[in-house]
Amino acid sequence: MNPLLFLAISVAGGVGAALRLAVDGILRARIRIAYPLGTTVINVTGSLVLGFLVGLALTGVLSTEWRLILGTGLMGGYTTFSTASVETVRLLQSRRFAAALGTGLGMLVISVLAASLGLWVGSRF
Repeated sequence: MNPLLFLAISVAGGVGAALRLAVDGILRARIRIAYPLGTTVINVTGSLVLGFLVGLALTGVLSTEWRLILGTGLMGGYTTFSTASVETVRLLQSRRFAAALGTGLGMLVISVLAASLGLWVGSRF
């Protein structure tokens, strides 16, 4: 991998992480619930966008370099499987089983559906 591409992926990852922080902060400030809504919104929208990017890449609309910058970098920094996992465990520890199921299994199912939709839309270009 050339150094400039590596740098671009790294910068995009930082931007994605900053976007995640902003989206989560906005949702926490405006919607006060005990469910980790920010993580769910972030992972579902990130899955949708990543699916779309992959669809564009598969049809040749998006180059390999831009797929790496936007997919691996930006969306990799934006989405957060590890936070979703920890939040699910914390909900289980506090005996909030329905919320844990919604976070753990629900987020996975909805994210896969969102990625499928994004892939379908992206492959139509």
